Amino acid sequence: MKDEQKNELAHKRHMQKLLRAIYIIAAIGIILGVYIYVSNIPPPNGKYDTFASCIASSGATFYGAFWCPHCQAQKAAFGNSAHLLPYVECSAPDGNSQLQVCNDKGIVGYPTWYFKDNSSSSGEQSLQVLSEKTGCPLPTSTN
Repeated sequence: MKDEQKNELAHKRHMQKLLRAIYIIAAIGIILGVYIYVSNIPPPNGKYDTFASCIASSGATFYGAFWCPHCQAQKAAFGNSAHLLPYVECSAPDGNSQLQVCNDKGIVGYPTWYFKDNSSSSGEQSLQVLSEKTGCPLPTSTN
């Protein structure tokens, strides 16, 4: 009878380990599912979505660097709509050199905007200036 009890106890321990593993796998699956769901939620609509999309469609390009405070301020002016801007990152990931695409374009400062008429503007640009240069109307409501 002792062998039967040992086998039963071993089986019970094995089932407990198996159940624990199933719980861990289920928890990881749930966490992964929530992460995938949340990461695929588009950013909320921004006040300047139509304006930023129009700028992108106009042929304008915004060249900048992730470490540039003026570039961050330029993006901040568009709030939740900044992701719609025609932005080109010029900095290498280490922040110590410029990417070839920006070298080829002759970018020497950030931010730099290039427009369809081949003109450019350096430094932060007001929304009004961007509207004038691109022909994109500024939003009239202040939602």
